[in-house]
Amino acid sequence: MDTRLTIERAELHRDDEHRVFDWDKAARIIKEKNIKNADAGLSGDLEYTCGPILYNGKPIPKEDTYTYLASNWAEPVLIVDEEEISCYKMQSETEWNSGTYWPNSALEILGEELSDEDEVEGKPKELDMPPIYDNDEEIYIE
Repeated sequence: MDTRLTIERAELHRDDEHRVFDWDKAARIIKEKNIKNADAGLSGDLEYTCGPILYNGKPIPKEDTYTYLASNWAEPVLIVDEEEISCYKMQSETEWNSGTYWPNSALEILGEELSDEDEVEGKPKELDMPPIYDNDEEIYIE
């Protein structure tokens, strides 16, 4: 989707309540289906909002990815094997917002816990990230 169209949609829905990514629902889906790799983004604007959130069964630290997961017009989705799964709450139903990333409640559902060292370093131990492609050029997140 081009930037102009995104801005027009946002303006059209300016007074609408925001949809916010439901991290707990995503964690339940991931756990129930034993998902190892997942992305999240806004349907209809994935090019600018989507990024990996889970790799090899482990949450990816916020510093190692990019996602934008709240909108007044686009639907936040969990993406698994190229399938978009609706995954949101209305802003009035939660304290989460576009900056929320792997809240403790979702990590508890997964049975994950970031150690103090991981939080300071921003990366879980032994994280082997796949390359990310930008305009067909391979780039790596350091």
